Amino acid sequence: MTRWVSGLLLVACASMMGGSEAVAQGSARPIRALLVAGGCCHDYAHQKDLLTRGISQRADVKWTIAYDPDTTTGHKNPVYEIPGWSNEFDVVVHDECTSAVADMAFIENVLRPHKEGLPGVVLHCGMHSYRTEGWNKNVATPWMQFTGLISTGHGPQKPIAITFVDQDHPITKGLSDWTTINEELYNNIAGKLEPTAHALASGKQVYTAAPKKGAKEDTKSAGREITAEAVVAWTNMYNGKTKVFSTTLGHNNATVDDPRYLDLVTRGLLWSVGKLDAEHLKPAE
Repeated sequence: MTRWVSGLLLVACASMMGGSEAVAQGSARPIRALLVAGGCCHDYAHQKDLLTRGISQRADVKWTIAYDPDTTTGHKNPVYEIPGWSNEFDVVVHDECTSAVADMAFIENVLRPHKEGLPGVVLHCGMHSYRTEGWNKNVATPWMQFTGLISTGHGPQKPIAITFVDQDHPITKGLSDWTTINEELYNNIAGKLEPTAHALASGKQVYTAAPKKGAKEDTKSAGREITAEAVVAWTNMYNGKTKVFSTTLGHNNATVDDPRYLDLVTRGLLWSVGKLDAEHLKPAE
């Protein structure tokens, strides 16, 4: 089923195992997930398909995709304007990039179901969305309280060496460290997560500093090797009861389509809904 609502494309798609047939053959119904995608700076038109297809190859998930083709930083995804927008879902995956949306009434409408216990997954630029007052002053805004991390920017696109710092967590158990293609390493302001959050993986990026534009005297930093490190995957317990999994990885299509990335996000999603088990994970092909 496909329908347009105020410029928003809502696509309901069955899990990759064949929709209702898969439900009949399995002992558990599919997880009902809403993917909210769109906004600035990323190829969401393709990434929405890479992400949902890749996750459904790994877990029994039935998707509804709320894709907003608007590519600005200030556009509000119309799905949030639909009354009861979250009622039919077990989890919401936030993959939007809307840094200039600062309307608190709108943001509260996005957060309300999560405050009430609806699990969430936040990917890449979702961390830099909804920048209300204090976002660049080491203050955890309402949205950052939901994600569990204050992040205000990123470095250049260079490979990131991923290290799983908690190898015993259900999400990361059995996963191996890897190095990404050129990707953006999001910073961690104050060098740590919020008290409600728990680090799963860190990233290290090495690059050569470039001269700052317009700074004639800036010759010392140019050519200097810089090593940046930050948490890149973590969990958060929002409002004391809601499980949220987040990762800042996923700028480029090749990363979103990387089996290692899809394994991580799939396990994070299943953890958030309390179904990271053999009943919901599909055997590796």
